[in-house]
Amino acid sequence: MTHASARPNAALVLIEFQREWLDPEHGRLNHLVEDRDLLDAAVRGAAVALAAARAHGVPVVHVPLVLTPGAPELAGWTPARLGLRAAIPKAGTWIEGDPGTEFAAAFRPAPGEMVVRGRAGASAFAGFSDLDLILRRLGVTDLYLGGFATHVCVESTLREAHDRGYTAHVIHDACAAFTRAQQDHVREHVIHHFGAETDAASFAAALEAAQQFLAIDRLEAGA
Repeated sequence: MTHASARPNAALVLIEFQREWLDPEHGRLNHLVEDRDLLDAAVRGAAVALAAARAHGVPVVHVPLVLTPGAPELAGWTPARLGLRAAIPKAGTWIEGDPGTEFAAAFRPAPGEMVVRGRAGASAFAGFSDLDLILRRLGVTDLYLGGFATHVCVESTLREAHDRGYTAHVIHDACAAFTRAQQDHVREHVIHHFGAETDAASFAAALEAAQQFLAIDRLEAGA
């Protein structure tokens, strides 16, 4: 595991911190998570990362998935027979107006935080997502990813971020897969090909260290 570097051009990207995953009452995907401890740990880790980003002025970008009824956004130019393009319309998840698409209470965007629009697919960049535009306008080069599920949407975002030229880091304890085996596979066999991993505590510590460094630099400049 690598430690988060103190870069001023970083952003925290939170993927699908919605009730579909985090609310046992309204989240159908919530009930598919077999390793409940993994999910609970991801919520705690993400809360630490989010609080640190907000405290130190690091941009937070929220990436929900919200589709219109029937999920025509996933239709593509060929019939949707396989994968999420077929599974999501069949399950009827992620449909606008359904309680499951709402942000979980602890992860609602704060005023001024960006919310991605137009996403249609596993990657946070997929479909007509404005994520890339948001990041470029903010001058972001380093992404710190948290979300669900590790082996699906987080991994897809990691891969595409790499191919688009971003430096991507997965905050592994701010993510969860359905099982520990899926989580471990991504950590052991995928992440190092496309970026690096860190943990929420290291991310928070790096931001604190960066702030202290900038404070010292300002004092020296004014001396």
